[in-house]
Amino acid sequence: MDDVSKGARPAAGAGEEVPVAQLVQRAMEQITQLVRDELTLARAELTAKGRHAGAGAAMFASAGGVAVYGGAALAATVILILAEIMPAWVAALVVAVILFAVAGLLALSGKKRTQQTMPLKPESTLTSVREDVESVRQAAKEGRKQ
Repeated sequence: MDDVSKGARPAAGAGEEVPVAQLVQRAMEQITQLVRDELTLARAELTAKGRHAGAGAAMFASAGGVAVYGGAALAATVILILAEIMPAWVAALVVAVILFAVAGLLALSGKKRTQQTMPLKPESTLTSVREDVESVRQAAKEGRKQ
């Protein structure tokens, strides 16, 4: 009976026998490290996307705040028009239009920035995991052939 049937296989290029249990242990250690590395990558990617989405949400909030001031200015315009018809309402109307324009620009900018981060899944990590799984499959197939 040869050593291969006893559970030992030759190490690649080493010229000596390595027990299967040791090979399995090495594989498990490498897989564990790979999973840890992938989780670290996923965490980093999600953190970056979260920051980007947060900036977009802040712009939406700013647009809402500016819109409130625009509404107040528009209300002041209506009050001035009704109170007495004079050029002061024109100034209030101009302020309201400017505030709404700023709110609109902030809203569009926030929407664009938020859409750039969607979907929030870690794309590069998922691609890397798929590649890792395929590498393990290929190695397993090659190991069975020997």
